[in-house]
Amino acid sequence: MSYRIGVDIGGTFTDLALVDDESGRVFTHKLLTTPDAPERAVIDGVAAILQLAGGTIDQVGTLVHGTTLVTNALIERRGCKVAMLVTRGFRDTLDMGRETRYDLYDLRLRFAPPLIERSARIEVDERIDYQGRVVRPLNAESIVAPLAELVARERPEAIAICLLHSYVDATHERQLAEIVRREHPGLQLSLSGEGYPVIREYERWTTTALNAYVQPLVDRYLTRLEQGLNGCGFGGRLFIMASNGGTLTPDIARRFPSRLLESGPAAGILMSAAIGRALQRPDVLAYDMGGTTAKGALISDGQPMKRYELEVAHVHHFRSGSGLTMNLPVLDMIEIGAGGGSLAGVDERGMLRVGPTSAGAVPGPVCYGRGGTKPALTDANLVLGYLDSASFLGGRMSVDADAARQAIATGVAIKLDTDATRAAWGIHEVVNENVAGAFRVHASERGVDVRQCTMVAFGGCGPLHAVRVARKLKVPTVVLPPAAGVMSALGLLISPLSFEVGTTRVLLWDEVTVEVWTQVFGLLRNQAGKVLGEAGLSMDDMVLRGRLELRYAGQGYEMGVDVDLSQPAEWARDAVAHQFEEAYVAVFGLALEGQQLEVVQWRLEAVSHQPAAAKRACFSSYEILGDADRGSRPAFDPEVGDFVEHRVIDRYRLAPGAEFSGPALVEEMESTTVIGTGVRGRVDEQRNLILELQ
Repeated sequence: MSYRIGVDIGGTFTDLALVDDESGRVFTHKLLTTPDAPERAVIDGVAAILQLAGGTIDQVGTLVHGTTLVTNALIERRGCKVAMLVTRGFRDTLDMGRETRYDLYDLRLRFAPPLIERSARIEVDERIDYQGRVVRPLNAESIVAPLAELVARERPEAIAICLLHSYVDATHERQLAEIVRREHPGLQLSLSGEGYPVIREYERWTTTALNAYVQPLVDRYLTRLEQGLNGCGFGGRLFIMASNGGTLTPDIARRFPSRLLESGPAAGILMSAAIGRALQRPDVLAYDMGGTTAKGALISDGQPMKRYELEVAHVHHFRSGSGLTMNLPVLDMIEIGAGGGSLAGVDERGMLRVGPTSAGAVPGPVCYGRGGTKPALTDANLVLGYLDSASFLGGRMSVDADAARQAIATGVAIKLDTDATRAAWGIHEVVNENVAGAFRVHASERGVDVRQCTMVAFGGCGPLHAVRVARKLKVPTVVLPPAAGVMSALGLLISPLSFEVGTTRVLLWDEVTVEVWTQVFGLLRNQAGKVLGEAGLSMDDMVLRGRLELRYAGQGYEMGVDVDLSQPAEWARDAVAHQFEEAYVAVFGLALEGQQLEVVQWRLEAVSHQPAAAKRACFSSYEILGDADRGSRPAFDPEVGDFVEHRVIDRYRLAPGAEFSGPALVEEMESTTVIGTGVRGRVDEQRNLILELQ
């Protein structure tokens, strides 16, 4: 069983990568996503890529899967009906949120509605205080009658149990869970004291609500997927990609589906970091653009940035504050609605608009001939000559350039009083500017100068736009790895199994003795071990990573510091204080000497050893089969303002050491790289395409 397969489901395409650990060969495949039954594209894709490899399903030892199921369910609001048990007096917390206006002068402010309707929330008479003392005992039986009435009225599929200080002591939540299981055994349960038990009830309860909202959906999907794979004869292990850059077993994913929120994009970021380390380029801007969204992430000193709070499902111009805030460990990234399926049109101001609405896989862009009538970014790239009807998706999928041109002419050009070519370039350039602007803000908010970074571009649309986006950001070098169009699928194969837990213990630094240090991290280790043990895994096979969130006493928000748990507790404790001051100075320019430190959050991640493929970060499966030159074709050059001949190069036949310059189009099955005038390209020993911008 030497085969490992990575499967990444996107909004438009499903990408697959197969690695044969015995020979080191890599095979890739891309097919349209099946939105009505996403598992169908997975099963069909696995069969197709095994045929390419000349193998059989019984040779597959591992299948790693990244999915946008949770993200799409949240954005489209098609999760299940959820009820909530909440501490008396806090029924309206989900509606009140943080009680802030994210723009004082915008009279049209909108806030994301809660995932649980107010009518589906029951107050519970109980109270445990912030120190874990029982102030008001819980009479669990008193909830039986109102719960029965609510279940009959609302017909929920899941229950979210959210008590005020359950991050300190979840005893009352567990007692309520037992009542629910006894009275309503068919309902799924999510407890706020188990999912990610940290302080700040609004964020914790919103996360728990999301977990309950998608739990039945994820459970049914994974069941169908497992049944389909088993029916094909799959006998290996299935893992699901999580948002923190690790993988989960299906059982853990069923229990904590909220951790799949940014499942797919995380794999590509991990792969970008691995490529940067292999090329000795530790500071990287990872740029992933597929059919629906564009994602950007910063990698510093070879490691992706991580955060523990994110806002999703924005409802007002993607403004921060207009979405739902979650407490989850995720790789830090910016995501905007810009991809190959992004629809173009003219807004009420007479301005060109592209995205965030996407044509998706069904009906798709007009050129797909699947019923789409509105022009999309892929239509524009086809009209501009960057994509070719004969070579799209390796020649396996026909596209109609005339239909794309007609759609752009009637849908955009006439309204802007211009021709179809200029309108197509406008669509292409608006997306470039939107992506560059989002990345610029993301980097500046984190104090990163992207001019000192190397861009690693991937995804089906990333190579088409990478050079123009890099020019706008003044990024000097762009790296396009082999099979860039399916790199997230490759990234799945270097993702380690992991699980992360956290807790809140607010203590002044002087109170954090070696005994307290050992006790808290020991409890976290036991929590992680229990979850992993239920999935049949042992902590002995895991590497432990710690993290503390600290602040100066009296402050309201914290900064994170990594903890080396392999060192003696006393040494590690002393190192943390020094690291915090360094981090504080890096952000604010000074440290508050003499001010007492306070630790708030304690976190621990159990991580397995990375798969062997991580040692070969840049896969080299391309074979030299003759001349790479495919001739030329006209494509739009913005410097000239007209079509000029572009050299067409076969990416698969480019030998290490090959050099060339733009204008050129480098084609591979999953994508095309557009290389503008004045850009010099070369191929390194790992078959990465290195572009130097002048």
